[in-house]
Amino acid sequence: MDTNPSAAGEILGLVPVDRVFWTDNLSISFGGLVAVERVNMQVSYGEILGLIGPNGSGKTTFFNIITGLYTPSEGDFFLEGDSLLGKPPHMIARKGIARTFQMSRLCLDLSILDNVLIGIHYRQKSWLLDSILRRRRLASEVAGVREKALQLFRVFNKELVDHAGEPAGSLPLIDRRRVEICRAMLGEPKLLLLDEPSAGMNPEEKEELMKDIRTIQGASNGISTIIIEHDMAVIKSITERVIALNYGCRIAEGTFDKVSRDPELREAYLGKQV
Repeated sequence: MDTNPSAAGEILGLVPVDRVFWTDNLSISFGGLVAVERVNMQVSYGEILGLIGPNGSGKTTFFNIITGLYTPSEGDFFLEGDSLLGKPPHMIARKGIARTFQMSRLCLDLSILDNVLIGIHYRQKSWLLDSILRRRRLASEVAGVREKALQLFRVFNKELVDHAGEPAGSLPLIDRRRVEICRAMLGEPKLLLLDEPSAGMNPEEKEELMKDIRTIQGASNGISTIIIEHDMAVIKSITERVIALNYGCRIAEGTFDKVSRDPELREAYLGKQV
């Protein structure tokens, strides 16, 4: 159902109280290629939404738009009623949207803890002068952020606490993904974007990571999540609702069982039957 919550909000003078995020005809073109075309999407508080579609369907491009890496050709997007159109990535992160990437973005030579702490710089209150003039304030802030990072480690894998000072390059893939999610979570976002977090994992590791994400979801006081995944077993196990894209257009929406039976989605993945 292609409703337009932003237009409704303007008419009524209200912000939809059940939605943390929505888009309004979001589109982007690269030359003559339309990568995302008039996508309307809504995400409720505390919801885990799955975003699926074949390679090249516009999923990661959509993430790049709503995190400020790309500027849309048309449309708008809103977080708790505030338009984020035209805002740079650090301002969008400060407003409350955080993400992970399909390819690992860890600094492998830095410690596990430092990889997480560098993700909080956009919310940092103490800067260079504080290290000289207000050292207690700086020390207090650093200690508080460090404890928050260690608490996230305890949720994901208690062993990360004991190895927090070791290089991130020493971690197995599943723990690298956990560290990246911890880094995104450290800023207490309202909307978390996960781009293929289970890529490269075996089925047991995928199941373990999904349990971790559900634990974080339950302990985070209503954080909303959009997850891109190609593994339909992962999508089925963790999402409450699914939106499917193909050639940048939204082609299906609903529960996983409903969307998985959609003829247009089946054709997008498997081709048209003769």
